[in-house]
Amino acid sequence: MNANVQATAPNILLEVNGIEVIYNHVILVLKGVSLSVPEGKIVALLGANGAGKTTTLRAISNLLKAERGDVTKGNIQYRGERIESLTPADLVKRGVVQVMEGRHCFAHLTVEENLLAGAYTRSISRAELNASLEKVYQYFPRLKQRRSSQAGYTSGGEQQMTAIGRSLMADPNMILLDEPSMGLAPQIVEEIFEIVRDLNQREGVSFLLAEQNTNIALRYADYGYILENGRVMMDGEARELAENEDVKEFYLGVSSGERKNFRDTKFYRRRKRWLA
Repeated sequence: MNANVQATAPNILLEVNGIEVIYNHVILVLKGVSLSVPEGKIVALLGANGAGKTTTLRAISNLLKAERGDVTKGNIQYRGERIESLTPADLVKRGVVQVMEGRHCFAHLTVEENLLAGAYTRSISRAELNASLEKVYQYFPRLKQRRSSQAGYTSGGEQQMTAIGRSLMADPNMILLDEPSMGLAPQIVEEIFEIVRDLNQREGVSFLLAEQNTNIALRYADYGYILENGRVMMDGEARELAENEDVKEFYLGVSSGERKNFRDTKFYRRRKRWLA
C-alpha cells in the first residue's frame, strides 16, 4: 500500500529546508522557514505585510544580494539540486522565474518589447520566438490589443499581465509570483488568478505565489503556508486551511463565536495555540 502511495505521489520540484535570512548582517527576517512545491501544483505563501513572504521568494530566486540579504542557514533545492550559489540568470535558464511585487515593467518599452525581453536567455529561432509570443497572447488577449502601447501608459492590470507574460516567454517550469493582486480591482484580480490556474493546468507550470489576499489565494491554490514574523505558523491543503477556525478569524475576517478583543486574541490565543 505504501509503495503504491509513493508511486503516485507528485515529484517535489522545489524544497526549502529551514532557511534563515539576515539583512545587513544584523536583521534576522526568516527564522527556519521550510516549504515544498510539488511539480504541477499551485502553492500559496500567505501572511500579512512584513511576514517574510517576499524575502522567501527572493531567497529562492537569489535576488537577496541586491537587498544586502544572505541565506545564513538551511538550503534550497530545485529538482534535487542545491541552488543557493546560482545566479538569478542561471535559475531562469533552469526554469525558475520570479514576477516581482509591483510588476516592474520597462515603462519606456512597448508591451510587446517587454514580452520579448523575457526570452532573452533562450537560444531559439525567430519562428519559435513568434510561437511563444502568440501563446502569451492567447492567454492574455488584452495584451495583443495593447502590444504597441508603452507599458508605462497601460493600466495596473495590464502591467501585471505583461509581467506574467514576460515570465512565460522564458519557458519556465516554475513561477514565483509576488503579490499578484496588489493594487488591482477585484475583477482584474479574479481574471489574473483564472489565468494562473489555466497556465498550471494546461502548461503544467508550477506556482509559488506570495499573497496577502488569503481568500482568493486559497480558492486557487492546492496547498498553503502561513507565515508570521518570519516563521511558518501553519500549513496544509488549501481547502483545509480555508475551513480552519484560526485562519477564518485572523485572515478571512470570519468568526464562529462572539467578537473578541483583537489584541487579546491575536497575541494570547494565537501564541498559546501555535507557539507553545
